[in-house]
Amino acid sequence: MPAAASGVVTAATVPGTAGGPGPEPGGWAGEQGPWSADPYSDALRSGRGPLFLRRADGWLLPLEVERWCADADAADLEVLRRCEGAVLDVGCGPGRLVAALAARGRPVLGIDVSEAAVARTVALGGQALRRSVFDPLPGEGRWGTALLIDGNVGIGGDPRALLDRVALLLSPGGLLIAETVPGPDVDERVRVRVTDARGRAGRPFPWARLGTPALLRLAGRAGWRADAQWTAGGRCFVALRRRSANSSAEPPNSAAVTSSQRAGKPSGDRPVAEA
Repeated sequence: MPAAASGVVTAATVPGTAGGPGPEPGGWAGEQGPWSADPYSDALRSGRGPLFLRRADGWLLPLEVERWCADADAADLEVLRRCEGAVLDVGCGPGRLVAALAARGRPVLGIDVSEAAVARTVALGGQALRRSVFDPLPGEGRWGTALLIDGNVGIGGDPRALLDRVALLLSPGGLLIAETVPGPDVDERVRVRVTDARGRAGRPFPWARLGTPALLRLAGRAGWRADAQWTAGGRCFVALRRRSANSSAEPPNSAAVTSSQRAGKPSGDRPVAEA
């Protein structure tokens, strides 16, 4: 890994890291993840698509590489305005949200399984680690906000397992902000490949797509309560808050979290005062 992608994390910016950034990044069960190889890496390095998620039946989902590699837009800034405390950007991609928060003096860490994504995030002045959300992470149980933006609620193809994992990362009452699929209610579990316009494709991996109603149903069963929902720039967002430990919601499905370690990534308000 290039030195620029090492993503050095300091105790001053990330909760609970006085002893260092923790174990070295490992991907999923020692494997090279689908978002770590071409053509995804090439697209991030160039900042250009076209790039798609491709299903076995030929269905294609365009990926917004140019938007991901640009500065945070108005919809992104609304998400960042709602963040609380130290922020963990899960699947940070090329780092526009991490960089925007860091520029405002906010404590923030990006994690991504793609070396190219981590390198680009660090080059923008953000802090990032090459790591899966299911790997050991700095500050577990202390993050104020976790972000699942640009479709990252689909990581691993098992949204319940992902919600359970994020609950372990957040502090009590912590906030999760997720982007959902616009339009009719969507609740899909699929296997996809990352592919480019020339037909180059990575290996298949599980993914999920959720609309707002589907996410709210699942979150309620997983011990979260809805805090807010909104649309901006044609995109849909949901803010969820962890319920207290004495909630009657179902307990976390730790077995599902464990089984998802081998899976992969692909898109009342409380404003936070500027630091």
